[in-house]
Amino acid sequence: MTPFTTLTSIPAPLPIMNIDTDMIIPKQFLRTIRRTGLSSGLFYEMRFDEQGSPKPEFVLNREPYTYSSILVTGDNFGCGSSREHAPWALLDFGIRAIIAPSYSDIFFNNCFKNGILPIALPQSQIDQLMKDAEDKKEITINLPEQKIVSGNTVYTFDIDPFRKHCLVGGLDDIGLTLEKEGLITSYEEKREQTRPWI
Repeated sequence: MTPFTTLTSIPAPLPIMNIDTDMIIPKQFLRTIRRTGLSSGLFYEMRFDEQGSPKPEFVLNREPYTYSSILVTGDNFGCGSSREHAPWALLDFGIRAIIAPSYSDIFFNNCFKNGILPIALPQSQIDQLMKDAEDKKEITINLPEQKIVSGNTVYTFDIDPFRKHCLVGGLDDIGLTLEKEGLITSYEEKREQTRPWI
C-alpha cells in the first residue's frame, strides 16, 4: 500500500448526499476481483451516457477535476451495499482522500484498508471546501499533522491513531503482519526445537 503523508490537489466537488456504493461502482463491474481497471466504471451512470460517451457536465469529466486526487462530497457517502469494489474504483481513478460530513461505517473502514483517507468535517467546513473546489483552488492534506490547508484557512480533523499509523506507513493487513516478521520467525524456530512433532 502506498504511504499517505501529504496530498495536494484541486479537489473535485460532488455536492450530493447519500451517494451509495452502487452509484460509485454499479453492479455490472463487480465481476472481477482485480483492483485495477475499475476506474472505467467509477460513477458510471453519472459520468457516461447510454452510448458510453462521457457526459461533459459531470465533474470528473471536466478539467482540472479529471486529475483530482481529493473528493469533496455530501453526507452519508458510501452507503448501501458493502462492496469493496467502491474504494478500489476510487483509488484506481486516483482518489486518495475523501472529505464529507459522514460515511457509511463499512465503506469508511474499507477506505482505510485500501489506502484512502476518509475525513469527516462539519457541514459548514464542507460548504467552504466545496466552494474552494468549485473555484478550482488547490488544497493540501497533511495527515501527520491532521490538517487541511486551503489558502489561509486551516482545518483540523480527527483520526484513529492506529489507522493513521497504517496510512502513514503504507501498511495493509499483510504489512502489519510483516512488521512482526522477526517475532514470528523466532517463535517458529523455538517451536521447531521444542515441539518438532508439530
